[in-house]
Amino acid sequence: MLNEGGRDAAIMHDNNNNSEVAAFDEDDDDDRAGSDDEDTMERKRQKREILKSLADETIIDEEETVTETQFLQLTLDIPEKPLFKDDDGGLVIPQEPLVNVLRKFDGVSFSDVLAMHQQTTESKEDGTIVSKKRRYKLKTLPNYLILHLSRFKRNGFFVEKNPTIVMFPVKNFDLSSYVFPEGGRKEVPTEDQVRAMSTKELKKLLVDYGRGDVANNAIEKNELLQHCLDFVSTSLPDLLADKYDLVANITHDIPAEVGREGTKHNPLEEGSYRCHVQHKATGQWYEMQDLEVTETMPQLIGVSESYLLIFERKGAV
Repeated sequence: MLNEGGRDAAIMHDNNNNSEVAAFDEDDDDDRAGSDDEDTMERKRQKREILKSLADETIIDEEETVTETQFLQLTLDIPEKPLFKDDDGGLVIPQEPLVNVLRKFDGVSFSDVLAMHQQTTESKEDGTIVSKKRRYKLKTLPNYLILHLSRFKRNGFFVEKNPTIVMFPVKNFDLSSYVFPEGGRKEVPTEDQVRAMSTKELKKLLVDYGRGDVANNAIEKNELLQHCLDFVSTSLPDLLADKYDLVANITHDIPAEVGREGTKHNPLEEGSYRCHVQHKATGQWYEMQDLEVTETMPQLIGVSESYLLIFERKGAV
């Protein structure tokens, strides 16, 4: 569970169960050659019509359940894309925008309960076939958001890696369209509204957004009021906008052929990891691998084979 500055990360699961019901009658007529009379043939014709109508029509019973949980990180599934070779015989790595991968949490799209199967079914005692699907709605986001790009999967006895490059912005990553807060999105109070607040309300405003130290250190109300006015005009709009900046990135590098095309290499054993971190005071990005540290450009980070992304909410402390 992430709990930064008094803000909890919460997610809501919306399970949808579809029940497909079909009925079949046993055919106890004599099917031997020459045994059909007119009544038997008519009964068989009627049964064929009934079975055909049942095949054409599906009775669906929908049942929804809602589960609210907290999360440490969001796991995103990267779509499988074919690899092509260029004129020199090298592999062309496909690319996918991060906004497409985030559709799992748009509050509308349904995904399967088990990611390895397109449909998860179970047979009940009454013969009903139930199809279970799940969709996600994010109620709140933490000040530090961890996105895990699921690149590895087990195929039989082997581990395969999806080398698709997920492109993402390094600054001003807007996630407001993926958050569905209870009671609607909060608005920034005006200057007149802040000035009309009592001392208790001013302290609550700062505490609710992780500024409790400022609220407790203020002695006079005028000092507390000035802190609130500065906070409302500078930091609060960014906090309520759900915009994030990248602060760290972990990539996994390996030749695209390893773990694919029937090879028996394990990408987790033969690959290597690199880490990108930003020096906050200067804004300079650094790449670290083992004991080697070099400067790098943010433009290169957004097109790397990222495995773990760590974002910081704008305006957070």
